[in-house]
Amino acid sequence: MDLFTTISFDQIGMAFLTVFVIREAMIYALPDDIAGPGGWLVDTGFAD
Repeated sequence: MDLFTTISFDQIGMAFLTVFVIREAMIYALPDDIAGPGGWLVDTGFAD
């Protein structure tokens, strides 16, 4: 239980922000078949 008392709200917020930034960078940098519409790693929507 001591592990949970050492985690602060700021650390949780920073973790979510980091995941969001990494996800956006992957969508921008990787090809659409990997991270895009219908991508196997990050699916951003329906493929047209």
